[in-house]
Amino acid sequence: MSTARETAALLPAPEELRVHLKALATLDATIGDDPLFVCYTFDTAWDPGEEVALMNNGSGDDFSVHFTPAGVLIRGFDHESAMSPYVNEEVWPGLIDEVPASLSPILHNPAFCDEDIDVPRVTACLWQETGDTLWHTGTSIDFPPDNADPDGSGFLFDLLTDRSPETVQAYFADYYERPVPLEAIRHVLAGLPLTPAVTKALNPAAVPLRETAE
Repeated sequence: MSTARETAALLPAPEELRVHLKALATLDATIGDDPLFVCYTFDTAWDPGEEVALMNNGSGDDFSVHFTPAGVLIRGFDHESAMSPYVNEEVWPGLIDEVPASLSPILHNPAFCDEDIDVPRVTACLWQETGDTLWHTGTSIDFPPDNADPDGSGFLFDLLTDRSPETVQAYFADYYERPVPLEAIRHVLAGLPLTPAVTKALNPAAVPLRETAE
């Protein structure tokens, strides 16, 4: 069984995670031809002092990673999960009960709640407060039996737990149904700035950076 507990052991430190998520957003925006079909985005001005990485696969599943002065909170939602709040119109018991008070208001942001049932849209939740070195998740969660990925964390966070260039390359090549050069993936994942050559390698149809600046 794969759950947020296993995910917690595989996540990097917050700053490394932030850099990785920004790289995924850069890759998605560069490789993709249509912003409507981009899955990964990064908002550096979500709220004062807060940055948010977002993933929405367009099929009803999404996650958000919130970087705040108080710490980092990860919220994931798998619409097919037995732990979905839509099943009983309430959050799965134990899922968010232990979220620190400094981070819990994030879950009740209208952007992540369904007004029809008035509960957070969440099936997986992890957090790390500033000054801590460990990722945490609910300790009293009784996960549904006979399910390999009951909270959806296994597939929602797969590019966060396996951050290798090869895995990221395979994801984007599959999603956009065209080859994606591994060296260009490595360049962006390393946190290096986009160059016209890397942009062209990732998306031959892209307008060169020097042209967009004119």
